[in-house]
Amino acid sequence: MQGQTNKSVLQNKLQRKLRLSMTDAERKLWRILRGRQMEGLKFRRQHPFEDYILDFVCLEKKIVVELDGGQHQEQRVEDGVRTKVLEDAGFHVLRFWNH
Repeated sequence: MQGQTNKSVLQNKLQRKLRLSMTDAERKLWRILRGRQMEGLKFRRQHPFEDYILDFVCLEKKIVVELDGGQHQEQRVEDGVRTKVLEDAGFHVLRFWNH
């Protein structure tokens, strides 16, 4: 039906938008992580997990890499909740400043 959306459709559009608007730091990190160049591990970028879209994730080893920009100064509580959700699901979360 035209005009009808669901969470999956909106999430896919947001993922695409985030992939196209990566910061310089995200682009540099992606060049290192993509193509199994990091210890042969497969990383995905802008990958959905529950209500979140993860910057980079290796599902096999349950490693999440998040690059936090200036907006994250104000989002420390939300980032803490997000990290807790991921850690409770068995992920190891690495956070870096995107500067």
